[in-house]
Amino acid sequence: MSEKKMSDALKYHAEGRPGKVQVVPTKPTATQRDLALAYSPGVAEPCLEIQKDQQKAYDYTAKGNLVAVISNGTAVLGLGNIGAEAGKPVMEGKGLLFKIFADIDVFDIEVNETNIDKFVDTVKAIAPTFGGINLEDIKAPECFEIEERLKAELDIPLMHDDQHGTAIISAAGLLNALELAGKKIEDAKIVVNGAGAAANSCTRLYIALGARKENVIMCDSKGVINTKRTDLNERKKEFVTTRDINSLEEAVKGADMFLGLSVAGVLTKEMVQSMAENPIVFALANPNPEISYEDAKASRPDLIFGTGRSDYPNQINNVLGFPYIFRGALDTRAKGINEEMKLAAVYALADLAKQPVPDVVSIAYGGKKMKFGREYLIPAALDPRLLETVAPAVAKAAMDSGIARRPIENWDDYKAELRARMGLDNTLIGSLTETAKADPKRVVFTEANNVNTLQAASIARKDGICKPILLGNEERIAKIANENNINIDGIEIINLRHDREEERRNKYAKYVSEKLARKGYTYSEAKEKMYDRNYFGTMMVETGDADAMVTGVYTKYTDAIKPALDIIGTRDGLNHIAALNIVNTSKGTYYFADTLVNNRPSADTLVDIALLTNETVKLFNEKPVMAMLSYSNFGADTTGSPCTVHEAVSKLHNEHPEVLVDGEMQVNFALDRKLRHEHMPFSKIDGMDVNTLIFPNLNSANIAYKMMLEIGLAENVGPIQMGLKKPVHVLDVESSVRDIVNITTIAVIDAQICASKNK
Repeated sequence: MSEKKMSDALKYHAEGRPGKVQVVPTKPTATQRDLALAYSPGVAEPCLEIQKDQQKAYDYTAKGNLVAVISNGTAVLGLGNIGAEAGKPVMEGKGLLFKIFADIDVFDIEVNETNIDKFVDTVKAIAPTFGGINLEDIKAPECFEIEERLKAELDIPLMHDDQHGTAIISAAGLLNALELAGKKIEDAKIVVNGAGAAANSCTRLYIALGARKENVIMCDSKGVINTKRTDLNERKKEFVTTRDINSLEEAVKGADMFLGLSVAGVLTKEMVQSMAENPIVFALANPNPEISYEDAKASRPDLIFGTGRSDYPNQINNVLGFPYIFRGALDTRAKGINEEMKLAAVYALADLAKQPVPDVVSIAYGGKKMKFGREYLIPAALDPRLLETVAPAVAKAAMDSGIARRPIENWDDYKAELRARMGLDNTLIGSLTETAKADPKRVVFTEANNVNTLQAASIARKDGICKPILLGNEERIAKIANENNINIDGIEIINLRHDREEERRNKYAKYVSEKLARKGYTYSEAKEKMYDRNYFGTMMVETGDADAMVTGVYTKYTDAIKPALDIIGTRDGLNHIAALNIVNTSKGTYYFADTLVNNRPSADTLVDIALLTNETVKLFNEKPVMAMLSYSNFGADTTGSPCTVHEAVSKLHNEHPEVLVDGEMQVNFALDRKLRHEHMPFSKIDGMDVNTLIFPNLNSANIAYKMMLEIGLAENVGPIQMGLKKPVHVLDVESSVRDIVNITTIAVIDAQICASKNK
């Protein structure tokens, strides 16, 4: 890792609150009564209930959604035995993945103990705190005994992910690869190179799926594990072969599948060529596989290939498994994680890969169309369907195998609960970032002398999201960058007032004066406008000198948007633009419109806002269910704002019956499906959960989302500009660096969509 990357990584972990996780209260704590209920004397009541029945801990404490990630730091990632404390950043990272993919809270526990007995005793002693335990980065062979003993002595879900995660994901890939190859698992000849924890678990799981033990050859660094060897431990003896072969080269001849859990470069092209027809090679050594993707694909055309890397097809990634396996186990209060639950996860993953892939997944991977086949054996890590597919399968297996203590009664409600658990900011922005990186566009930042804008542009360039163009005085920008340690090397800077820009100013002025002659723009006036960054930046987008523009950090909205409205204009068929904010809350993700543009919208304006919002929400793989808000319900007040909203809804119902929208209604009726059904069973959206709120005016929309942010009830992405012909996005004044990077990401995707429409 370079010094620059190390600096970024250390800064990421150290800035603000050190580390990556924190504990947040879930109950009110504002009053003396709150504190008396939370602690003394009120806390005594749940304590006594739990004393009578320990299962009540799930009802009165956070235990049921709390997992311990426990390690002694003896086998950390690719770093080896670095010790318990040095492994803590990795364990925090694992906790982060649990949270963002499955909404599971985690305490990371670093145990400074390598003695098996003492380690096991320590974990057993703290186990009552947790609903589940994820053992992590413990070296073999100790990890085998530790897991077996703890599973036998504890009655909560427990798994050593280094063993079983790779096994579950690779097994799903193997099933689908065998199907494509026209082979049966019971007939498959399998070679496993590597004999550590993951290799042992993978081989056992393959056998549980139907592979025959006599068809499996395992190799370690000394060659084939066979009956000639006298140096084998008990774990390796389990997979001894009687065949008279000694080397990996001999083992792979005629093999149907090679699983690599070893080191880079041990598998050659010639070895792959010696394998059976339609061979399967999962080369999982990281960061460099046993054979490179390029060499493997060049070796033969019928190869089915997977690695542990995200930059090649068929990534065998543990994050496809552990968050969802623990989610299903916790939700059923399972007594453990058994073979049935692991197999259920395998089959669920294998089946999901065969289902049509939603656009949001394709977008997350650069617009690549994914379809079950040799290049798509297992689901992509950013597939939002994983949670509601794998977790229910695991939960059902826990119930069917008799280890669930709380059965799930309504599967539709359970899946809806899972969807509601997941916010959008971490998952969707991550996938959108990958989309932007697949085809980065030129984004002009008009306010480059703002430190947040400059930092965001630098980050977006470094992360491969866009190719920034900065407008401003190069000396001043360089000074700000130097004072704030911002790397702008290689970023294009345009000083509008330089003589060298005279030709471009003239060209832009001529274009504007001709296009807007009937709006009173003379050539001289247009040329004067070209000294204004927002006009100049807008013209860069309009003429194709840039693909998108980001502005508004210190410019008033009306001043920032006017050039775009004058020069670029609204989309065909629309008379208005609008802005959307994505508000991510603990209860789910909501879309607020219009939060920035239309002060006192007419009924026709509200119709345009609703249509724009409906189209935009679909881009995020959400089915928009919209409520048009007011202070009254369905004609209760026939004057003022409610009347305008009522008229807009009538037009939408008559002219756009396909749009799921209703109102006018108060916000509590919009967000409470049961309350709405009791009072308004006639509603077009009866029985549906509203995820999109159309406000009656700018005042209410802007106040609502900003209030939620300021009191800590939500995270925000936006404002997202809707309705312009080309991508110009206007930020809130004083937007954070993160806000600007997020909007830059969306601006790039907006530009990608525009480019695809113009092909």
